[in-house]
Amino acid sequence: MGLGCEAGVGLEEKKIIRKGRFLVKQKILIIDDSVDSWHLLRTILQTHNFYPVWAPDGMQAMTAARFHHPQAILLDLGLPGGDGFVVLERLKSNLLLSDIPVIVVTVRDRQEAEEKARRLGAAAYVSKPVQVDALMASLQSVLATQDGAPVGVTASMD
Repeated sequence: MGLGCEAGVGLEEKKIIRKGRFLVKQKILIIDDSVDSWHLLRTILQTHNFYPVWAPDGMQAMTAARFHHPQAILLDLGLPGGDGFVVLERLKSNLLLSDIPVIVVTVRDRQEAEEKARRLGAAAYVSKPVQVDALMASLQSVLATQDGAPVGVTASMD
């Protein structure tokens, strides 16, 4: 009995991927020191059929990223013991983690912070307080382009 799509792609807009005989939700790592932000983002992601994991600071972020190898990362810039920009630089300079798209989710001044975040390799930027539609649009966009294909374009098998 087939799924009607190749390896689960296209199923629930790529939110569920096929691993062997099992279907699994895509993991999204949330790096944010605020428990309130974690709860809000976790609820949003779970509602949209993602599997959220959490790291409250930069040190745990790198460990969690290596352990979980998530499909995307939501990164706050105001972290204890290290700026989120440092975490972004470390993620993008690590050969095992550099392919993971990072969406910066922060209260910092958008113009200045977004420019620097994009220069360091962030795939998208979302301002807090988080608007669900903006977050989901950014997340779906980076996940759709993660395979190298633009949004809305599927690869053909000739």
